[in-house]
Amino acid sequence: MSGPALGIAAWGLVTGVAMVKSGLTLAQALGMTLLVFAGSAQLAAMPLMAAGAPLWVLLATAFCVNLRFVIFSAQWRHYFGHLPRRQRLALGYFAGDLNFVYFVQRFPEPQPAPGQLAYFLGTVAVNWTSWQLASIVGILAAHAIPTQWGLGFAGVLALLGLSYSLLNERRLWWTALVAGLVSIAAYQLPLRLHIVAAIAAAGLFAWLLKRLAAR
Repeated sequence: MSGPALGIAAWGLVTGVAMVKSGLTLAQALGMTLLVFAGSAQLAAMPLMAAGAPLWVLLATAFCVNLRFVIFSAQWRHYFGHLPRRQRLALGYFAGDLNFVYFVQRFPEPQPAPGQLAYFLGTVAVNWTSWQLASIVGILAAHAIPTQWGLGFAGVLALLGLSYSLLNERRLWWTALVAGLVSIAAYQLPLRLHIVAAIAAAGLFAWLLKRLAAR
């Protein structure tokens, strides 16, 4: 995790700054970064909160942005399903995208094996610490960091690097292309609904590809 830790920190810094500049108080921003710990959902929610969007829109957007964790968790269940529920819930809080990528590469067989829990905890320790330290710095120094620094682009680069590591099949590339095109086409929708539209289109496209492959 030492390699992508810098990108994770950049993303966390961006999110910390965005929370404060969106109007959250210091206590609210610190509470969100420590309790929510979901950068993409936080960044998607910030403009909605600033615009006074209805609560259901905010919750639906955060839910859709984080739908990938349903897939991640379903896969992790093969490895950690035997653990007590309380422990699994704790693992779920610390789980991140890169942790999943590295974990399934290290343990391709979906079954319990020695060393899996230690490996998981090691990756999330680096991921969580890199994120939280940078996010807290961003929160505390938000008013001293000029917007023109272009920190948002650093967050985008971190996300692109993560997305590229996940695109290991041709059908995933096509699905990502559909999501990107729909997101651009629907960008003028209010309340960041282009994100929801892109996720729905990508999900439908992936389902159609699966049905065609089954024939």
